[in-house]
Amino acid sequence: ALFGAASALPNENAGDTGLIYANLALHLRPEFPVAQLLVGEVLDVLERYADAIESYRAIPKASPYSWSARLRAASGLAAIERIDESVAILAEMVEERQQRSDAAIALADVLRRNDRYDESVLYYDVAIDRTGAFEARHWSLFYSRGVMLERTKQWPRAEADFLHALELQPDQPLVLNYLGYSWVEQGTNLERAMDLIERAVALRPMDGYIVDSLGWAFYRLGNFETAVKHLERAVELRADDPIITDHLGDIYWKVGRQTEARFQWERSLVLGAEEEAAILIRQKLKDGMPDEPEATQ
Repeated sequence: ALFGAASALPNENAGDTGLIYANLALHLRPEFPVAQLLVGEVLDVLERYADAIESYRAIPKASPYSWSARLRAASGLAAIERIDESVAILAEMVEERQQRSDAAIALADVLRRNDRYDESVLYYDVAIDRTGAFEARHWSLFYSRGVMLERTKQWPRAEADFLHALELQPDQPLVLNYLGYSWVEQGTNLERAMDLIERAVALRPMDGYIVDSLGWAFYRLGNFETAVKHLERAVELRADDPIITDHLGDIYWKVGRQTEARFQWERSLVLGAEEEAAILIRQKLKDGMPDEPEATQ
């Protein structure tokens, strides 16, 4: 009855009440894996990750709840920056049940979030290889691997993954935006890139990153006045982003608003632009922007 009371509470609202009921259930029946799993879940909601991990680890490996508990423990370890421990658990699980893809996906995600892109690609490969018939929900697998492939400069494979993701989920704004923005950055498929980004903006008009992509596409096409409008809107939506702020500085320079351009570039540095971008920004602050050839369709 106590376990039923605890599990009836939605996890996001369970808080201390759910934790009390679940712990009482464990007090009366210490060897109760499903209650231990529930305690861990409630502790996760409360962001008491170290305590949650201990609850998950108390579940015997022979228990049918062990697999889920180990996945959650690995997630908790990653949340408290114990990355090597998280990776070790998940790598063992990947080898343990070679017909399952969930541990491989979780491991690829942990590696991705910690900038270990090459390793992440390998485990997305495993997860995709272990997935049977692809359904619409599998778009995220191809999108995530595509992002990692793009980051590791494997563009042909990345592009194929983004296109596959769109086959599975044609109106997924993250994929529409990433592929469209990538094409814009490369100066290729610009008309199609514009179509993808405009669809993404229609789906997520309040997403500053996607609005930035549209502004940057207009910039690359030489439509500077329209680009200003969208990039100003993007900065309104994501005032803390150094890349979007840098983009706004660039377009201000192109339309002759040089004082405002320098202000935005300075802001980008203050906001923590990555070193490679910061070098270019400092160069622009020193010398301004060179003329660029017009983009090709």
